[in-house]
Amino acid sequence: MNLFDLSGKTAIITGSSRGIGKAIAEQMAAHGAKVVISSRKQDACDAVAAELNEKHGAGTALAVACNISSKDALENLVTETKSAFGDIHVLVCNAASNPYYGPMAEIEDEAFAKILHNNVIANNQLIAMVTPEMIERKDGSVVIVSSIGGIKGSPIIGAYCISKAADFQLARNLAVEYGAHNVRINCIAPGLIKTDFARALWENPDNLKAALSTTPMRRIGEPDEIAGAAVFLASDAGRYMTGQQIVIDGGQTIT
Repeated sequence: MNLFDLSGKTAIITGSSRGIGKAIAEQMAAHGAKVVISSRKQDACDAVAAELNEKHGAGTALAVACNISSKDALENLVTETKSAFGDIHVLVCNAASNPYYGPMAEIEDEAFAKILHNNVIANNQLIAMVTPEMIERKDGSVVIVSSIGGIKGSPIIGAYCISKAADFQLARNLAVEYGAHNVRINCIAPGLIKTDFARALWENPDNLKAALSTTPMRRIGEPDEIAGAAVFLASDAGRYMTGQQIVIDGGQTIT
């Protein structure tokens, strides 16, 4: 278990009051990390942090509300984390936006800009805030939760897919920049996971049937089935991996 031990590490996980982000926070805490729970609503963050503190001991989790569209809020997230826990060893950029479903020709500029800002630019901003200390320490791991949407096209969530493809390239570029400093940047690319964020895709019977018809495992994933990859990438188990993407999709992209 030493390969996956996160004792003494602090991890910020954005969008971690529910879904994939919450599952990642739960597993990182279970593997010994101090975790920062962050999403837009403070009460939702408080509830998850209280749950983890009760389960793993007081001081395990910190709740900091943060709207990723605000650079000031991102800076406050980093400041509050440092104040409570000191060094930041792991960053998981999980929070994302998708306010539009439909063809690219009909998307409003404002909606497209929001998707690109929250899913790509905000990630770069937050990474730039936490990596200086990682570089100085010559140790750190950044995990961007992307999507298999970044690997293929979609007639429904095209703008979101474009942003997720950009996240793959963001990880590759930053891996080149930070590799000499032993700071690793990787992506996880989930398939269809049973979260509130993806509810519009899996709750519709026709969409679900179409997705499962090309998924060898014939089911959608659960949030906890993504969390293990994040622990791997954050821990010594993944210490020689950077600039890569781990696809976790029940086999959907191989068919």
